Amino acid sequence: MSGFVSLFADLVGSLADLLEPLFHASATAAAIVLFTACVRLLVHPLSRASARGQKARAKLSPQIAELRKKHAKNPEKLQKAVLELHAAEKVSPLSGCLPSLFQLPAFFLLYHLFSSSSIGGEANALLKHKLFEAPLGGRWADALGDGGVFGAQGLVYLALFAIVAGVATFNFRRTKAQMAMAAPAIGGGDAQQMPGMGAMSTMTKVMPFMSFMTLFTVAFVPLAAALYVVTSTTWSAVERAFLYRDVPYGAGALATAG
Repeated sequence: MSGFVSLFADLVGSLADLLEPLFHASATAAAIVLFTACVRLLVHPLSRASARGQKARAKLSPQIAELRKKHAKNPEKLQKAVLELHAAEKVSPLSGCLPSLFQLPAFFLLYHLFSSSSIGGEANALLKHKLFEAPLGGRWADALGDGGVFGAQGLVYLALFAIVAGVATFNFRRTKAQMAMAAPAIGGGDAQQMPGMGAMSTMTKVMPFMSFMTLFTVAFVPLAAALYVVTSTTWSAVERAFLYRDVPYGAGALATAG
């Protein structure tokens, strides 16, 4: 693991060297943003495949509605019939989770890199690099202890919080609108009998607020990892708005977690 972290540190350092003429002291921060964009580009085919899967699930809604009527009094047969329908149409209910899962290693690698005081037996020089006045290895608590909320470091975090809040508000409004449009299709007195509908109902209530949880992540992880989260979250909002623009919320709920 230490050898892999050392290679990753060299990669970040090399990217920072390339970007230094443009970004000067914040070149390492820019390298992290560029690294995040590269990760998202690599994951994008999975996101597109996930979108296709969500659209395929949306097209199955009429057939599932018929199955609900046919097996209204037998939840076990309904569950089996729905699973068989998904299998026959080659639709996976979990495909929307894949883009998020493939990003986790990159996030934890950045977290580990900027939380370690040493790499390969030597002092971690990356911890001295900054985004403006805020060290990439620091946290919001450190900024509060050095100048407070409106200090030089605190202002960097306020800017990140503002970006995350803006993206979260955009996601919140879009998700609420999708839920309103999908309500007639998802609703119905027998909705709770459909396999997974109980969990889906809970998800539709909680999901609009999930983006705001990113604020806590940004506040507690090292600034370098926070940059990854902010960049990835912003990318996701734009990507979903494009890929899922014609997908009802009921079919695309899982994808909004990515």
